[in-house]
Amino acid sequence: MSDTTREGDGVGGGGVGDAGGAESGGERRTVSDPAALKALAHPLRLKILRHLGVSGPATSTTLAAALGENTGTLSYHLRRLERGGFIEDVPERPNSRERWWRAVRGLDVRRPAQEEMTESERAVAGALDRMRLDEDIELARRFTEEQAESEGWMRGSRSLSHLTKDEVTAFHDAYLDLLTRFTRGPEDAPPDARPVLLRWFALPVE
Repeated sequence: MSDTTREGDGVGGGGVGDAGGAESGGERRTVSDPAALKALAHPLRLKILRHLGVSGPATSTTLAAALGENTGTLSYHLRRLERGGFIEDVPERPNSRERWWRAVRGLDVRRPAQEEMTESERAVAGALDRMRLDEDIELARRFTEEQAESEGWMRGSRSLSHLTKDEVTAFHDAYLDLLTRFTRGPEDAPPDARPVLLRWFALPVE
């Protein structure tokens, strides 16, 4: 069974943040090549995807200013993300003196099953998981400390059920469908929208 995630939230969300979610009713493209997924396993690339997912298209210059890096470094990592299929040129700005980048919409990022990956690929996946875990621990801390004063912006739920493995998979797929329904980029968001990080995971009690 493959591990499905949505990059570009951070990372990648997509995260991504996530890279950018699938637009409701739009085409979804699957990324499952270990070489492409390796492009995500770098903290700066996750930050790039997060920035594009939150703020919209950017150039290497604007990204460098936002992330505190030099443009040469940003250009290298942007090329890696482009080769991995996570970002693309903005076609509406073809005459700009600099390339404008945006997160690719409609990505369905599926990690190959553990038994299908080499030892080095599993190591890359583990490194990416650790980076995500550090971020998720910080998000859980923020939720605990700030939820009461969030005016309804921070919502969460914890539950217990008895499910078969197939039902866990069905729940996961239903969550991805729900995420697709509610996902949009900053360019399409109404004025009162805010970027919101979403998470879910399931694990057996024993």
